[in-house]
Amino acid sequence: MSEPTVAPMEERDELVEALAALQPVRTGDILKGRIVQVREDGVMVDIGGKAEGFIPAIEWGGNPLEEAKVGDEVEVYVLRPESKAEETEGMVLLSKRRADYERAWKRVQEAYENGEILQVMVKDRIKGGLLVDLGVDGFVPASQVAIPPGWRLEHFIGRTIKVKIIEIDRDRRRVLCSNKVALEEDRERRRQETLSKLYEGAIVEGVVRRITDFGAFVDLGGIDGLLHVSEMGWTRVNHPSEVVREGQRIQVAVIKIDPEGPRISLSLKPLLPDPWRTADKDYPVGAKVKGTVTRIVPFGVFVRLPTGIEGVIPNNELSTRRNVRAEDIVKVGQEVEAKVYQVEPDKRRILLSIRQVTQEQERQQLREYMQRQPSPPITLGDVFPKLGQTERESGSA
Repeated sequence: MSEPTVAPMEERDELVEALAALQPVRTGDILKGRIVQVREDGVMVDIGGKAEGFIPAIEWGGNPLEEAKVGDEVEVYVLRPESKAEETEGMVLLSKRRADYERAWKRVQEAYENGEILQVMVKDRIKGGLLVDLGVDGFVPASQVAIPPGWRLEHFIGRTIKVKIIEIDRDRRRVLCSNKVALEEDRERRRQETLSKLYEGAIVEGVVRRITDFGAFVDLGGIDGLLHVSEMGWTRVNHPSEVVREGQRIQVAVIKIDPEGPRISLSLKPLLPDPWRTADKDYPVGAKVKGTVTRIVPFGVFVRLPTGIEGVIPNNELSTRRNVRAEDIVKVGQEVEAKVYQVEPDKRRILLSIRQVTQEQERQQLREYMQRQPSPPITLGDVFPKLGQTERESGSA
């Protein structure tokens, strides 16, 4: 007895499709068909199995003459297995509009079950909140809308917002959404993604969200990092607004991550040239420099030099006089000339002296004064010292 022959996979698939095509069409079925004719009153569709269906214009969901094209595939909902209308006798009565609606509800149900974040358009502002388009109508209560300062609910109409479906009731055709929950979860997701990619030394891009007196908070993608004012440059920055502005997109370096916070510390310094590297060449010992007084402290005065670094003039180098107060010699914002007498780039220190400049100026003034004085008259005694001495002795005798 010979073994039964097994049909190839391709033949079995074709057989399954053929048997499916012979299955009776039932009300509520959603089928795929191909448009064979477009008429003013509706659209003829081939739904397989030698059956044709008809979509009345009102069930198309738009203008079939403008939207339907012969040969296009379309998904349809079976309203009645067989039409009794005279012009469509024997045809299956179909609805594209209802198929779209059912597909939209299916997507809404899946989004709800999967906890998806959806991008939807706001259709209208209604009592108590916003009406959004999910394919079916969704409602966002006003309490669940993240409203920017100065905005009203009307400002959202026609705009796209993120929502999460938090409640669904198919029987009552009710879909409740939240914009706030969507934004919070989306931010947390982006925060975790950003954290997983960050490491100390990484160069990242962010947006300046907020500026304070001590620094700027930079959004790195769901999580903020702090760019402290002391990390905004190699030279002293009086206020963060001198360097950055809110809304500005900048590149920063990650210098520290505290995972327990998490707190992320940022810096601009690694992205900027360090003027201290060439300080000993820019300001060699003995050179005279001009700078602006930036601070007066108990031990001396800070002076900003042309390359941006700050040098220090100790109190004993401010004046040739003793026991004078720095406030009596210079003022903040005043330009001064000083002499470099010590440079230590590795310690980021350069020492200056106004006293030495003053002393040099005084010596120069003295030389110039002496050069302007007339020479004294020359006598015989100056030329012949012994003769002059003899004359004085005889005169005294």
